Amino acid sequence: MKFPLGWLLEHASAPIQYRAIVDVVRPPDVTSAVSFLPYTHKPALLLSALQHFDGSWNHSMMGIPGARAEKFEGIGTIPAVRRLLEYGWDKDAPPIHHARRVLFRLLAEDDDPEYLYELGGKGIVGDEDMMRRGRAILREAAAATLAQAGYEGDPRLRGCARRVLDRVNDYLKSPLSQKPWMRIGNQHVLSPDAAPPSIYALTMFAHMPLFRSEHYEAMDRLYTHLTQALPRQELVQLCGKKIVAQPHLVLGDFLPHRNAVDADVPLALAWLELMARLNYLKRNEGWAKLFERFLDDRDRDGVWHPHKGSATARSSNPYVWPIYPLEIQQAGDERWTDVTFRLGLIARLSGRTIDVT
Repeated sequence: MKFPLGWLLEHASAPIQYRAIVDVVRPPDVTSAVSFLPYTHKPALLLSALQHFDGSWNHSMMGIPGARAEKFEGIGTIPAVRRLLEYGWDKDAPPIHHARRVLFRLLAEDDDPEYLYELGGKGIVGDEDMMRRGRAILREAAAATLAQAGYEGDPRLRGCARRVLDRVNDYLKSPLSQKPWMRIGNQHVLSPDAAPPSIYALTMFAHMPLFRSEHYEAMDRLYTHLTQALPRQELVQLCGKKIVAQPHLVLGDFLPHRNAVDADVPLALAWLELMARLNYLKRNEGWAKLFERFLDDRDRDGVWHPHKGSATARSSNPYVWPIYPLEIQQAGDERWTDVTFRLGLIARLSGRTIDVT
């Protein structure tokens, strides 16, 4: 695949330049020569400076800046750390190293209500079912972040991954996975016993290749689950006596057709990258064709442009925020650097040959 490294070095921000070299081109013995690049990026430095003394951001875990936020107002710890990792920061960089203590504590299924953070708001503390739900979300999101940071070999993370996989695998093997819905009044809701994978569990597995190889049968079962059609029902679940939204759960294919790509290009790229990391992209003809469509939208130099119009791709999906955009400006040629880099990364992860230009 043609990859316009020269163009990216001319037009992209420092983190994209760095990751284009290190993660896509992968030349031998060059990392040390460019390792300073991610730490010259002003937004990354600002984000790191907002960390509190306890290792968190805003004493929050899952928060993301609002649509009108000028910088990083309201950012939570998990998206902040993931964003720094996406910027190319090393896991031993002081802010990430400092944050790992609180992230590892979340893996321990701590029953202290203080460690529910914003998921332990008014009306939650004391409701054991809702507290259990909050702890599960935070645990898997923290595990995904630690896996992305490169802690696959840590026994605490491996233990968490094994527990999550066992729960998901038992669900996928059960008859409940074929009919997970129950009717309450005039509404269809997920059974409280349904345990489909979350987007955070998928991210954790995606960044743990050795763990996946040890559990290949479960990974095959997970692939089958991810290729089924998404249900039309609203994604809500019965938790104790409450019906709550569960947008982090994944019940099927996020990217079944072109319309899904056009509706949210950044989410489509995030999904394709996730599937490439899980080694699923090459196995699925539909996803492979959609990726080819992205490649067809590049110009003769290998630079991506929108299939229609010239507006910068945007997404309101909170999962996408740490990933996109990494670029500072959204004007001029900088509008195309994020997607152009990400296509090269997906190609590399899926085993394609990279032709550097």
